[in-house]
Amino acid sequence: MRGAGHWNPLWDGVAELDPEWTESFMRTTMSTYRGGVLTPQVVELLCIAVDAACTHLYAPGVRRHMRAALDLGVEPREILEVLKLATTVGVHSINVGAPILMEEMAGRSQ
Repeated sequence: MRGAGHWNPLWDGVAELDPEWTESFMRTTMSTYRGGVLTPQVVELLCIAVDAACTHLYAPGVRRHMRAALDLGVEPREILEVLKLATTVGVHSINVGAPILMEEMAGRSQ
């Protein structure tokens, strides 16, 4: 992961506490990059979606994967479409919250 430029400094502590588990996790993660099932472009687009999702919001990863995607020839408009799709994860906040609000409001009017 370090050699490929995918290392997150936040993993340093985990690597120190449990180097064997960390190495196993990194090998598993890197197999997606090297597996050949998905094109490198698709892998980078998926990584952008994960890092940009409201449940993750990891800006250094978004930047790193955007650069890699652009270097691989991905068009900026393709990246923008991925970002648009990633925003749909946040819509569930209102899907969950609005019914609860309606229940709470109904309970107060009685």
